[in-house]
Amino acid sequence: MYIVNLLLPDFTLILIGVILRKTTNWGDAFWTGMEKMVYFLLFPALLFYSTARITLKFDTTGKMLLVGLASLSVAIVLTWLGKPFLKATPMDYESGMQTGYRFNSYMALALASRMAGDEGTGLMALLIGFGVPLCNLAAVHALVHKNGGLLKELARNPLLIATTCGLLFSLLGLSLPDVAGAVLSRMGNASLAIGLLLVGAGLRLSGMRRAKLMSGFFIAVKLLALPAVALLLGRWVGLGERQLQIVVLFSALPTASSAYILAARLGGNGPLVAFLVSAGTVLSALTLPFWLWLLHRT
Repeated sequence: MYIVNLLLPDFTLILIGVILRKTTNWGDAFWTGMEKMVYFLLFPALLFYSTARITLKFDTTGKMLLVGLASLSVAIVLTWLGKPFLKATPMDYESGMQTGYRFNSYMALALASRMAGDEGTGLMALLIGFGVPLCNLAAVHALVHKNGGLLKELARNPLLIATTCGLLFSLLGLSLPDVAGAVLSRMGNASLAIGLLLVGAGLRLSGMRRAKLMSGFFIAVKLLALPAVALLLGRWVGLGERQLQIVVLFSALPTASSAYILAARLGGNGPLVAFLVSAGTVLSALTLPFWLWLLHRT
C-alpha cells in the first residue's frame, strides 16, 4: 500500500496531462510556453531552494553522489557497448543512446518529496544537479567536434546554474529569509505539479517502425540495469537507508522528454526518441514499484 500511495498521485497527474492534451484545443504554443516557464523559472527555483538548505557530508551525501554518477557512467558505457551487436542505422542508434541514461527530473523530485519530504528533495536535487552535466556531456558529445558548443550549453543550463548557486549558498552557511523561502517553496511546488502534467502531455506512443531490439535494449538499460547497478554499488559502499532509497529511485526513473528535443535539434530520429521516452515512462509504472518494493523489503 505504501508503494501505491507513493506512486499513484504522480502517475495520476501524468494521466491528467495525457487527457488534457487529447481533449483540449490549447495548441502547441500553450504547452511549449508552459515547458519554458517550468524549465527556466519554476524548476530552477526548486533546485536552488532544495540544495541551499541541505547539509553536505562526504560520508553520506558524498558517497551517494559518487554512487549516482558511477551508475550513470556504467549506463553510458553499456549504450556504447551495445552498438556493434544491434542492427540499427547510426542515426537511429546515436539518437536513442541518450534514453538509456537520461532521467526525468520532474518525476525525480516529485517522488523524492513524497518519499522523504525536504530531506529527500534535497538529496535528489543534488543528484540532478550533478547528473545533468554528465548526461548532457554524453548525449551531445558530437557538438564538441562540430562547433565547441558543449561547454557553452552547460554554462547556461538553468538546472546546473541553480544547483551550483544552491550548493555555494549552503557551503557559505547562509540562510534564506522567510519571505524568500516561502516564495521559492511555492514556485517549487508549482513546478512539480505542472512538470508532471507536461510529462503526460508529451507522451507519444508512435514512431517506432524499426530497430525494435535496439529500443528494448535502451529501455532495459534505463529501467533495469541502471537501478540494479545503483543498488549494488550503494550497498557495497554502505549507504544509509535514505540515501540508498533516493539514489536507486533516481536511477530507476524513465528518460527525460528533453531527449527528443536534443535528437531533433541534432538532426536525429526524433519520432523514435519520442517513442522511447514515452514507452519508458509507461513501463516505469511497472518497474518503479518493483524497485521500491525491493528497497522496502531489504
